[in-house]
Amino acid sequence: MSTQIDSRGPQLNAAVTAVVLATVLATAPSSFATVLLAAQAGLFAWAAVLGVQRSPHSWVFRTLVRPRLTKAPEWEDAAPPRFAQAVGLGFALVGVVGFLAGATLLGLVATGFALTAALLNAVFRFCLGCELYLLTQRWLRSERSERLETPQLN
Repeated sequence: MSTQIDSRGPQLNAAVTAVVLATVLATAPSSFATVLLAAQAGLFAWAAVLGVQRSPHSWVFRTLVRPRLTKAPEWEDAAPPRFAQAVGLGFALVGVVGFLAGATLLGLVATGFALTAALLNAVFRFCLGCELYLLTQRWLRSERSERLETPQLN
């Protein structure tokens, strides 16, 4: 059984993440930018490992934002946003390593990719990581079905 979440929560999370990542880009290269990106990586890891419904952003949304919204929530599977957080974690870690290693361009590009994805979700409710998750699931199902249909020759 999959966990269901209010579909508006990830959009708020993406908006906050976009502000954080834009701040990283505006202040890089600096120790502040590196620490801020590492903190964002920690939030990505939290949501990817424990689930988006257990993240600090989700708590803020459930406690402070959702009670004030009038529209009834649309529920969605938490797996795609959780996967998207793992993708964000990957980009954030590459960015942190880039900044720490003195490869500023690598840090900026990785952070820029993460920011682009966050902005697409925050502004247009288009989650790149979620779409990647769905494509991966379709591919895996197709691979499994091909293996079941193909006779094994020994």
